[in-house]
Amino acid sequence: MIRLGLCCMFQEQPIKFQTTTATSLAKMKRDDALAKLNRLCLANAEALLAALHYCSEHEIGCFRINSQILPIKTHPACGYQISDLPDGEEILRRFQDCRTLAERHRLRTCFHPDQFVVLNSPRPDVVEKSIQELEYQAEVAEWVGADVVNIHVGGAYGNKSQALADFSRNLDRLSDRVRIRLTIENDDQTYNPADLLPVCHQSGVPLVYDVHHHRCHPDLFSVEEATELAWGTWNREPMFHLSSPVNGWDGPQPKHHHDYIDVQDFPDCWRQKTLTVEVEAKAKELAVGKLWAELTLRGTWFVYIVRCADDSLYTGITKDIPRRLTQHNAGTASRYTRSRLPVALVYQEPQENQSLALKREAVIKKFSRPQKELLIQSCRPV
Repeated sequence: MIRLGLCCMFQEQPIKFQTTTATSLAKMKRDDALAKLNRLCLANAEALLAALHYCSEHEIGCFRINSQILPIKTHPACGYQISDLPDGEEILRRFQDCRTLAERHRLRTCFHPDQFVVLNSPRPDVVEKSIQELEYQAEVAEWVGADVVNIHVGGAYGNKSQALADFSRNLDRLSDRVRIRLTIENDDQTYNPADLLPVCHQSGVPLVYDVHHHRCHPDLFSVEEATELAWGTWNREPMFHLSSPVNGWDGPQPKHHHDYIDVQDFPDCWRQKTLTVEVEAKAKELAVGKLWAELTLRGTWFVYIVRCADDSLYTGITKDIPRRLTQHNAGTASRYTRSRLPVALVYQEPQENQSLALKREAVIKKFSRPQKELLIQSCRPV
């Protein structure tokens, strides 16, 4: 079972999470600042509840909670404990309501702390602040039932082996509440799966396999091999990351994320697994919905018609229309279209199985040219 995950916010839905700045709070009296933070935390708890309701109603199986769900929580001057807020007990209760809702609908929740969380930094103050941030997010994770707090390892600082050793050593400074949720992720320029798997095996910290990052920063492992190796580090349902490059894999800046996911970037070896896949795409819930629809249809057989460069029509069947179109235009799909490139998809209709698809294909192939054009114009089966 594939569980798709939505990351932090919405593109079109009126569900918003609020924050503030330390600069604005510093200008206020402490009581006034706490009152403002109280309002924000209450509003964010309600927004999280609304987000989980949306996920449960739209086949979204996981929601990544914004790191600033409790704004400025660990700031050295403006930070606070939940007990400092006027409605601290009520805020806690509302977050616990989120846990109840998530459990009722079998939703997963998780955290992905910001980039300033760097456990292997050579600066002790950065490490200390990172630990404080992880402890705060693990505390909220405990309230809402989140089982993942995912981080990047950090920099190499001129000595990758030493940097990994520093990371492993600082794990011992984390509370059990953090350790049971902590995961690490391969990145797109410093640490690939081959670098991190030994750390995972030694520390017991699972690997969140980011396939986009791996394609940008490869090692000797194939996607299939890395999937299995990362899978083996988990003692619960694995969580992986998926995104697509904004300009395609042959375009500039392949590290940059697209608004949507190209369904062909979804590894085939993931499809039969029980797995959470966080969709890291700028279109947020729209991207998750589109990917879900395409993954669902991808197992369906289709009858399709393409228009060739000479305006002739070709009818075929496939389980994966985007891939079949690519094959046609590469000259590897059929002898007929090979000499009539390029082709363009003009019609498609789903069928329950291959047998029905073949029968429907035979019917359409017997149509006259005017009948086929009418079918194309109607955009529905005739």
